[in-house]
Formats: sequence, structure tokens, C-alpha cells
Amino acid sequence: MDPNETPEPRSNNSRVLLWVALVLVLLGINGVLFYLNQQKGEKNEELTTEVRAKDSKLQEQIKQYEALKADFERQSQELQALGLSNDSLENKIANVNADLLKLRSFRANSFSLAQQKLFRQRAVNLESQLRKKDNDIAQLKKDNETLYTETTTLKERQNKLTDTISTLARNNQDLSTKVGVASRLQSENIKVAIITSKNKEQADDKEEFKAKKVEKVRVTFNLARNDVSAKETKAIYMRILEPDGAALYNLSTGGGTFTVDGQEAFYTQKQDIVYDNTKQRLDFTYAKGAEYKKGQHTVELYESGQLMGKKTFTLK
Repeated sequence: MDPNETPEPRSNNSRVLLWVALVLVLLGINGVLFYLNQQKGEKNEELTTEVRAKDSKLQEQIKQYEALKADFERQSQELQALGLSNDSLENKIANVNADLLKLRSFRANSFSLAQQKLFRQRAVNLESQLRKKDNDIAQLKKDNETLYTETTTLKERQNKLTDTISTLARNNQDLSTKVGVASRLQSENIKVAIITSKNKEQADDKEEFKAKKVEKVRVTFNLARNDVSAKETKAIYMRILEPDGAALYNLSTGGGTFTVDGQEAFYTQKQDIVYDNTKQRLDFTYAKGAEYKKGQHTVELYESGQLMGKKTFTLK
């Protein structure tokens, strides 16, 4: 070996090897870091996906409970419209509101699977109760409609019956009025005569007499046949009206008062008879006990306050 030649130092080789090793280590570290970052990214992505899924479940659960609340409130309004109240339904609404507050207080990452299952099962139970209550309300509405129809029908029948009764009552009243009118007695063949102070009776076809000769006035007549009028005791009244319209009236000679057309009137004489529908003949004889006025006098005959007939006569 030439002593003038310089040998290649070992240190250079060692340095190269060291650099190579260093590079390899760095590459290895970078690889590990890359792998770890990749794993972390995948883990973060998985966590993000899980959080989103939980959030979706949470929002879905909130919407479900909001729908339940709306349906229970609808049922409450329907029952109120039917005039009913339901404390248990109000309690359900309060419980659903409480559940909504809890659900809204959750964050997606704190909404566990156990809680999801709990609220989901509770919602299923509430929906079952909701359907049953809807069926009950539907039946109530049906029953109410049936009851309303029956009530309406009964009212219509009652109104018709009331109308019928009113019609019958009017007819009966009309019939009673007609019977009352038909049963009124009428007088026939009214004759007026006078009896003088010498107890002599004088008659005149014209019913004209001298006033100074009159001691008594005699009125005779027949009761006309009437098959409607009851055969019973009846009061027959006679009124003698003077020319000025005043009725001759004296208690001592059988006079008194009775009702005519709702008003009190004086009568001259009265007889109570048993009507037998045989055209009975009646006789009234009246003595004034004083001088009679001159002029046209009127004789009126009544039964039960109803005019049976009248006749005039003149005193000269």
C-alpha cells in the first residue's frame, strides 16, 4: 500500500448509515402518525354520524310527542263540545308536556339508547290510549246524534200532539160555545095585558093601553122547544123598562139584580121553573104600586143572563 495514499474514513460510512436510519425512523413515525390520524378521523366520523343519528331520533321523538299533545288537546276540545270533561285526559296532556320538556332538554350526545327506548315505549302506550279515546269519542258523538235525532223526533211529535190538543181544545170550545148558544131558551107568543084597579084584565092586539087604568101589568109567553137545553131548574127573569130606559124594580115585589153581558142589571121579577121542553107557558104579573109613566114600555125576558125575547107596549 502506498504510504502516500489516504484511507477512506469509517466515520463517513457511519454517518450515512445514521442518516438513513434517521430517515427510516422519521418515515416510520410519519406512517404511524398518518395511521393514527386516519383512525381518529374515522372515529370522529363515526361519532359525528352517531350524534347525527341520535339528534335525528331526538327530533323525531319530540315531533311524535308534539303530535300526541295536539291530539290529546283535540280530544279535550271535542269532549268539551259534547258538554263533557275528563280529568284523566287533562292529566295525560300534563304528562306529555312534562315529557316534551325533558326531551327538549336533552342534547343529542346525551340521548342514550335506553332513554330512546323508554320514550318510544311510552309514546306507543300513549298512542294506544289515544286511539281508544278516539273510538270512545266517536261512539259518544254517534250516541249524541242518535239522541238528538230521537229528541228532535219526540219534540216534533210533542209539537204535533200539542197542536192537535190545541185544535181539539179550540174545537171543543167552539162546540161548547155552539152548544151554549143552541141551548139558550127562546120565548114565543109574548103577550102583554093590563089589569085594572077593578081587577079586570084588558088585552089589545096593538098592546096600547090607557096609563090611568093600569094597576098591574101581566106578561104571558111560552118557552120554545129546545132539545139541546138540559131539563133542569132554570131562572127566568122579566124586566119592564120605562120609556126612559129605567127598569121597574122593587125588592118587595120580587125585584133584584142579575148579570147581563158581564154587567149588573136590575130585573123586575123572577121565576124558578123546572124546564121540561114541553113549551111551558109562563105568567108574570107585576104591580108597580104607583102611577105608570106614559109612553112606550119594553118587556125583556132572560134565562141565565141571556135574552130570550122582548115585547113593547104603549101606555097613553
